Amino acid sequence: MTTAHSGLVDEAHARRLDAEDPVASMRDQFAMPSRNDGSDCLYFCGNSLGLLPLAATAHVNEVMEDWQRLAVAGHRDARTPWYSYHEVFRDQGARLVGGRPGEVVMMNSLTINLHLLLTSFYRPEGSRTKLLMEMPAFPSDIYCLQSHLQARGLDPDEHLIQVKPRDGESTIATEDIFAAINDAGDTLATVMMGGVNFLTGQVLDMAAITEAGHRAGATVGFDLAHAAGNIPMQLHDWNVDFAAWCSYKYLNAGPGAIAGAFVHDRHASDASVPRLAGWWGNDPDTRFRMHLEDRFVPVPTVESWQISNPPILSMAPLRASLELFDSIGMDPLRARSLRLTGFLRQQLEAVPGRRYRITTPEGEHEHGCQLSIAIEGDAQQAFHDIEAMGVVADFRPPGTIRVAPAPLYNTFEECHRFATLMAESFGDSTS
Repeated sequence: MTTAHSGLVDEAHARRLDAEDPVASMRDQFAMPSRNDGSDCLYFCGNSLGLLPLAATAHVNEVMEDWQRLAVAGHRDARTPWYSYHEVFRDQGARLVGGRPGEVVMMNSLTINLHLLLTSFYRPEGSRTKLLMEMPAFPSDIYCLQSHLQARGLDPDEHLIQVKPRDGESTIATEDIFAAINDAGDTLATVMMGGVNFLTGQVLDMAAITEAGHRAGATVGFDLAHAAGNIPMQLHDWNVDFAAWCSYKYLNAGPGAIAGAFVHDRHASDASVPRLAGWWGNDPDTRFRMHLEDRFVPVPTVESWQISNPPILSMAPLRASLELFDSIGMDPLRARSLRLTGFLRQQLEAVPGRRYRITTPEGEHEHGCQLSIAIEGDAQQAFHDIEAMGVVADFRPPGTIRVAPAPLYNTFEECHRFATLMAESFGDSTS
């Protein structure tokens, strides 16, 4: 049974999919923004900022209450002591990205972590000076890599390799990445790419890219901003050297939230690997000896890349989110995500006479939650029209609208409603 828009299922069918899905939505554990009339928005912007987990308030309040009650003694005596607060995420963080305990730490923000990690893993020597990345890439990644080259007296125009989609295509062919690595050969120092492309939602083959980079003698790392909490990963088994991610997108830890970092344990336990040092990366048994310890003794884990004490109030909301991820597991969550995004794609592509196309790859291993929609004509006006319908998505110039049905809180019914709105505005109304 279909609606008036040929090819679209009816709302009752979408509701049945919600009722029958083996992984239930956890929508009731998140705060959904509302429209001026009090109705819920259609929120498909978790790829930019995830929703507030309701339990986050309790975690933040706990810190505030302990601060009020204990003041400086909260470092040792808070219900979750601040001195070791980052250790809460050791196992959870490892499970999230397929690392081992000691390979993942929550610290800083994303680009700061990339800078710190590149200081360790981009070490140009002799003719081996080049960095390789994808294009289009998130601008901060471009600036980060350009500045590392410039800091070493190297010209980015000469030493930064950018792998782009072929003419007329939206996504990058994996074989083109391999070809660029092979062509660079022994001039390649480091590969640093987005694990999931921010613009198209394309999932790169991180395991194969890592293997290819290592064969060329390069270190390999990933920006996982759009991958963490979106797709399952096995960073340790893939032999990835380093990675970093933010926590405010799919991980729902709030605006400007604490970020994450991964360093493979073969590097993390090697004190000879250079790293910028600060007191919070020092041996915790001697950390508070202060001036009595005039030499940096790195913790033999990724935690030695910490420089300053962590922002506890920024870490608290992440606890609420990761508890939800742990309660489901990344593999079941990914299975729900594939069903949800697959349903949305099918509905959008069933719209007759549609004046848009989806640029995100269709293969299950090639995409995450996000669908990127290229609108014909005035894309910015189209985005304003979509916003006026009560949809929260985002626009990336010149012509891409990104929507991301997050499996933790979005539903099949919402996907159906969005496809119906798209049919009414960007389809053939005579069908």
